[in-house]
Order: sequence, then C-alpha cells, then structure tokens
Amino acid sequence: MSAATHRNFIVGLTGGIGSGKSTVAQGFAAHGVCVVDADEIAHQLTAPGGAAMPAITAEFGQTMQQADGAMDRAAMRQLVFTDSSARSRLEAILHPMIRTECATQLARASSPYALLMVPLLIESAAYRARCDRILVVDCPPEIQLQRLMARSALSEAEARRIMAAQTSREARLAAATEVIDNSGEHAALQARIDALHQHYLLESAKPFVKS
Repeated sequence: MSAATHRNFIVGLTGGIGSGKSTVAQGFAAHGVCVVDADEIAHQLTAPGGAAMPAITAEFGQTMQQADGAMDRAAMRQLVFTDSSARSRLEAILHPMIRTECATQLARASSPYALLMVPLLIESAAYRARCDRILVVDCPPEIQLQRLMARSALSEAEARRIMAAQTSREARLAAATEVIDNSGEHAALQARIDALHQHYLLESAKPFVKS
C-alpha cells in the first residue's frame, strides 16, 4: 500500500566548467534555498588541515602539498591530466568524503528544497539517484572557453583540454529536466531563476508517495 511521506526535495545543479553554475546557485540562495556545493566541499577537504590531506600526501607524496598544508592544485591538475591512474587514485580518496559531507549538509537543509551543485553530476549515477530534478546551466562552448580562460588564467589549449575532459554538452542537455541559459544578460538569467524557484516550490510541496 502506498503512503505519503516527507523527505528532502533535491534539485541537482550542473553544467560545463565556465557555464556559470556558481552565479545561478547564488541566485537561488538569495531566495533562501540551501545550496550544497560539492566543489566547495572538495576545497575544504584539501585546504590546510583538510581531512583529505593525510591520505593525499600518503598516496602522492609531499610534493603535492604546499607549504601552508593545502594541496598544490596546479601540480595535481597537471598530474591528473597526464596520468589517468592518478585521477582515479585522487577520486578514490576525495569522492567518498565529498558524498558523505553532501549527504550531511542535505540532511540539515531546512528550505523547502535544496540545491545540490555537482560539476560531474551527469557522470555520477549515485548523485543523479539523489536528485528529484536536474537543472543544467548551459551556454555556447565559445563563451565557456572565454570565461574559463579569464577566470583561471589558462591558455586556450589548457582550457580546451579541461572542457574536453568533461561530458559533452549534448549529454548534459539530454539528462536535464530543466535548462537555464546563461549566455545573455543578467536580468534574463535572474528572471529564469525566479521562475524556476517558484516551480520547484510547487514540486517540492507535492507529497512523496512511497510504495
């Protein structure tokens, strides 16, 4: 017999690097929505004194640790792009910790729905399974490239390499339940955020029926 119950309603937020996920997340946060940011959690885990640093230095050596105790991101980025096994070893350390902290923060969320921001959401069946909706932030690759180069002071070749390592734009759009275009004016972006916020409030208010 089915019964209505209450649970956290989760909107997964993703998009290609440089698409503007953080800007969109800030727009929802301004409405009082709890935002759980997997990237921010990863930064905390690899900051000075971060919980992942002992395992990272044990696996990769002290050369991957800066003088202040944080992970040397530039050195690690170079390593994982030239050594696929290094990427897998780093993910084996970080991903379980990130998932655990995401779950903890989502469980504490008090807003009608929560936003789970994960760059690799489409690639992860575990994250997708947690989400009631998938919101993809989209913009043309040329704009992505310009933003990434400007933000991270990367060469065009480096930026293109990072973009190519992610899932395709087509795959992200195919997985989306909603899409938000971040290639135009901020006013248009904010209007779309406002409309989606109202939509998600309505969706989250519906009773969840468990078989």
